[in-house]
Formats: sequence, C-alpha cells, structure tokens
Amino acid sequence: MENNRICTLFNIQYPIIQGGMVWCSGWRLAAAVSNSGGLGLLGAGSMHPDTFREHVQKAKAATTKPFGVNLPLLYPQIDQLIDIIIEEEVKIVFTSAGNPKTHTSRLKSHGITVVHVVSSAKFAKKAEDAGVDAIVAEGFEAGGHNGREETTTLTLIPSVRKATTLPLMAAGGIGSGQAMLAALVLGADGVQIGSAFAIAEESSAHQNFKEKVISMEEGDTMLCLKKIAPVRLVKNPLYDKIAEAEQRGASPEELKEILGKGRAKKGIFEGELIEGELEIGQVASLLGGVKPVSAIFNDLLREYQIALIEVATNPTYHFTL
Repeated sequence: MENNRICTLFNIQYPIIQGGMVWCSGWRLAAAVSNSGGLGLLGAGSMHPDTFREHVQKAKAATTKPFGVNLPLLYPQIDQLIDIIIEEEVKIVFTSAGNPKTHTSRLKSHGITVVHVVSSAKFAKKAEDAGVDAIVAEGFEAGGHNGREETTTLTLIPSVRKATTLPLMAAGGIGSGQAMLAALVLGADGVQIGSAFAIAEESSAHQNFKEKVISMEEGDTMLCLKKIAPVRLVKNPLYDKIAEAEQRGASPEELKEILGKGRAKKGIFEGELIEGELEIGQVASLLGGVKPVSAIFNDLLREYQIALIEVATNPTYHFTL
C-alpha cells in the first residue's frame, strides 16, 4: 500500500503484522507471513535461547523479506535473547509485557526498529517517551495476555491515536478485511492479527488446538486471572477450575497453584484440551477452517477491497449532512 507508514517503516507490501504468539509463531509461520507481503514475527516467549537462535536462522533461510521478533520483557533470560537478536542481525523487535524503557535504547543503538504493545493511551505515551518507533494498541478482544483495563479495540484505537503521533497498529478482534478497514478508519496505520494466524497450516500449534478453535462459538472465551496476569482463555475444564476459584475470591497464590506451570505449552503445543491453557481471541468464532497463510492473505485483501467498494457505493453509508 503506497505511502502507508507501516509498510514504509518495515519495508513490507501490506500493513499486516502477524502476532508473535507463544507456541504458534515459529519460523515456518513467520516466514510464510513475510513471504506473503506482511511482517512475520517469531514468538520468543516460548523459546529457550538455543531454540530461539535456531528459529531465527531458519527464518532467515526461508525468506528474503523482513521479519521480526516478539520479545516479552518479563522473559527470565531476556538478556540472552537480546544478545542473539543483535548477533543474528534481526532488525525488527516488538516488545510487550514490561517497561519499554529497559531495553529500547540498547536495541535502537544497534539499528533495530522497536515497537511496543500497549493496552491503554497512558502506556502508549510512556512507550513514545521511551523512544520506540511504533506502537501496537491491543484491545480487550485479543487472545492470550491482555490489558487489565478491558478497553475494547473500538475505543482503544482512537484514544491511542489522540495520545501519540507514532505509527500505530491495531490488534484485538481483527480477523477479516472488513475489520482491517475499520481499524484504519479509526486511526490505525496497520493491523496486527493473532488468532487467524494461530490456526494457519504453518502455525506450530497442535492440530487438536486448531480444530478446537475453529469449532468455537460466540462467548467461548473469557478474560480471567486478573489477580495474576490477565489472560483470555477458551472455556474448558481448566478454565472452569480457575473461574470457580475466582468467584469465591481465591488468592493470587491459590490461583497460581491451580494454573501450575507449562499449561500453555500443554494446551497449545501438545494439544491437551482438558487441562491445557488454551489462549485465543474472541474473533475465533468468526474464523473459517485451517488454511495456509497465503490463503489467509488472499481472504484479507479480497475482503478489504470489497469493503472499500461497499463504503463507496452502498447508499447505506451516504446521507445528507
């Protein structure tokens, strides 16, 4: 898209960014998205340093297009990951779940473009002050870890647009070309899409997880665990245990004990649908079947063009002022 700020910033064809989702966003998915004209991201949050380096190198071999890394700032071995990013000359890093001031200056000193994910206008302004190059504003509809404010994308994007002049990507509830157009009308320069790519053929998520997602209906996900770290989960027996505990006022310590460790890997990567932590966005109920990334892009771009024509020609959208 000519003159689009996101396309210019990342040197990509379309302002479509793939979410760097844990246990989904390996090198196959990232490379496929980049090869389709968007920006693929490796999800570093579910990778040990050696595994992360392997995925970076395989992504470099699988695409000549730009790709990046999603880096959760609370990752325990983050310094090692940043060392690998610098050594492997990755040029785009999306940071999340932490204070962008901590590592932005170091990354930018190595010529790396830094983007930070926020859930409020207040944090967008803080990210701008920290020196980031662009912002992702992620609404309440999004899957996985989410903002405590529960601000929806429809409200969040114009709010963040007022707070900053930086290039802005909308995330949360975006799984179609129509939603992409709506996000741009609200003030975003591009979109970040998670759920639709989480169930792509190239996603490293387990087939059981993908089939569960495409069978879901409206209301089958819920934000929970606000006492620990808010996360949107599929309603399954594990979620039921968490919801029951939260309803009776369980402490953060008890909730942590119920959640345990490694639940996201068990659910998303290993396909355990009963006791696994299944993270996906509200838009899951609107997604079709499991498709290759190329088909997802074709659908998004076709729907976007149809929506543009519809707005221009349908009398519903035209009235006398």
